[in-house]
Amino acid sequence: MEQIVSVWYEQGIVDNIQRHKLLFIETQDSHETSLALYNYVKACENGRGAVLLSVARGKVSEGIDFDHHLGRCVIMFGIPYVFTQSRILKARLEYLRDQFQIRENDFLTFDAMRHTAQCMGRAIRGKTDYGIMCFADKRFSRSDKLKKLPKWIQEYLKDSVLNLSIEEAVQISKRFLKQMAQPFTREDQLGISLLTLDQINDEEMQKKIMSRIQSA
Repeated sequence: MEQIVSVWYEQGIVDNIQRHKLLFIETQDSHETSLALYNYVKACENGRGAVLLSVARGKVSEGIDFDHHLGRCVIMFGIPYVFTQSRILKARLEYLRDQFQIRENDFLTFDAMRHTAQCMGRAIRGKTDYGIMCFADKRFSRSDKLKKLPKWIQEYLKDSVLNLSIEEAVQISKRFLKQMAQPFTREDQLGISLLTLDQINDEEMQKKIMSRIQSA
């Protein structure tokens, strides 16, 4: 990530970001990262807004929730494959291949998609939360990658939102955020994400709920 940020500095991308939002970066120093995270939250709380750059499989991407206004958009650059030269990983891959006939590439892709879902899920922490997930790598549109993502992500990755240009992605994001900014009331959600009393007492609905619980 340090190399990418360095190139962004040279290209003026960082300066362009800072004209609109504060920019914080996760580093290998835990104290610096904690300080960056504290100031990021502070900037979001006071309405200034901020961008936080972090690495997949790091402290920020796996252990911290960015619910509601702390995370309205997550952009994943590249696919977070694990470092394949690790002796422990090589032994695990050999075991999976010999014992379960699981190919190395299948496991590595599954593992990368699992970590992708963890990163993207930092911004969606409940049914009243919302956010934009941007997979900034065309490899995510391939079937071998898509099928290994969780179903709650797959159902929104329709053909109409795959392989978009930057301009198309910006327009869709603007439209989505404008829609989500409309007044929200509990009554609007009755029968959709919230059940009415009649629905709760309905036998068919009770069977459907129990079926969902058992299959979860």
